[in-house]
Amino acid sequence: MIRRYPLAVFFVIACGLSWLIWAPLWLPAVGVSGLPTLPYHHALGALGPIAAAFLVSGAVGGRASTGDLARRMVLWRGRAVWVLVALLAPFALLALAMSATSLLGEGRGSLARLGTSREFPELSAIAFLTYNIVSFGLGEEVGWRGFALPRLQARHNALTSSLLLTVGWALWHIPLFAYRPGYTGMGAAGVAGWLFSLVTGSILLTWLYNESEGSLLTVALFHASMDVVFTTDGTSPMVVNAIGALTTLWGVVIVIVAGPRFLSRKGKMVWGRAGVTEMEERHPDVVLAIR
Repeated sequence: MIRRYPLAVFFVIACGLSWLIWAPLWLPAVGVSGLPTLPYHHALGALGPIAAAFLVSGAVGGRASTGDLARRMVLWRGRAVWVLVALLAPFALLALAMSATSLLGEGRGSLARLGTSREFPELSAIAFLTYNIVSFGLGEEVGWRGFALPRLQARHNALTSSLLLTVGWALWHIPLFAYRPGYTGMGAAGVAGWLFSLVTGSILLTWLYNESEGSLLTVALFHASMDVVFTTDGTSPMVVNAIGALTTLWGVVIVIVAGPRFLSRKGKMVWGRAGVTEMEERHPDVVLAIR
């Protein structure tokens, strides 16, 4: 079954592991309490997708497949520009959002605690970014973009693949609605907005992944930086909304300019016959092994 339906097995394992790790946090919502929790327990749940990616990759493709995942986690040579874009673009969006809200006479917040966390005030800006890179950056993206996306792109265009991946990504978050601040109080409109933000994020992450020719480091840095920007201490709700609007506009531009088939100028990363991820180029339309 695992060889016949690797994507389905991956999503089941990714959700199952994360939901199990998060159990002491969400079970009190259904009347089960008293289970022990660990420091930064929520972040531990982000290890479900990366664990599922390596488990299923090993079962389906052996060492070639797991080695491909590990190699792409640190892939940066020839991709320095995309690494910098991934790391810095979210902070540029934050600066634009704060400038826009200031011009409109709305609260822009303060830059005094830029990059620090309301939830973990003990962490410095660098420590908070590192925390997000290791947990929700690599922990999630090795699974979503490293394992699932190339397999989806082998069958569908890049935009459709991004939308399909968003479904699994959204389902993975379900337990958070039972315990996580910012999720527990969401109404229907809030959930709709959250789902739309996942769609936009998925499109941008697909674009970065394809443009960087399969660098998981790049998408992990972008994921982590976006998390830091959206949760940084001192920003006003208007600034957060403005960041969301700018991110949506960016995603729309990517779809229009790069096109739905590839969502990049180069091509798209697909699951290849050799058991590793390959680049399906735009021109000419051939498959080349990843460098």
